[in-house]
Amino acid sequence: MPVSGGTDASERPVFDATITPHRSLGQNGFRIVMTLVCLASVISSIPFVVLGAWPVAGFFGIDILALFVAFHVNFRHARSFERIVVTPLEIFLRKVSHHGRETVWRFNPVWTRLERQTDEDYGLLGLKLVSRGQSVAIASALSPHERSGFADALGSALSSARRGPDYNAP
Repeated sequence: MPVSGGTDASERPVFDATITPHRSLGQNGFRIVMTLVCLASVISSIPFVVLGAWPVAGFFGIDILALFVAFHVNFRHARSFERIVVTPLEIFLRKVSHHGRETVWRFNPVWTRLERQTDEDYGLLGLKLVSRGQSVAIASALSPHERSGFADALGSALSSARRGPDYNAP
């Protein structure tokens, strides 16, 4: 029975999530930090230049450059993501690395299970989708607490997808 919008109920997502790595510093914060570090370096290097130890100012510049490169690498890694879509017909997993390389997996929800690796001290350490001998790690960018909540939601969606679409729903 068609649902409004022209999509079949079996193709409607039961679960759709995109996982991105957490970054606590945005672009404005980056600008502020780099400005403050540059000012502190310039002010700190003035006495050395006045006393004739001008090479010290170059080392301050190298520190600024190293910090800039570290932030650049950090922001580049923030471009990676995972997208998981669960429908009654399939589980679609798409991982995009920080280099832009994309890998896609498709699983049948009936044959797929969620495997959890837990530690009593640290919580949920790992999460995998396992289907017919194929295993894919997921949600590695999440903290153990976030991963646990994600695993509960995904597990619920998998069991809902196994039951199939609810044709009596509006």
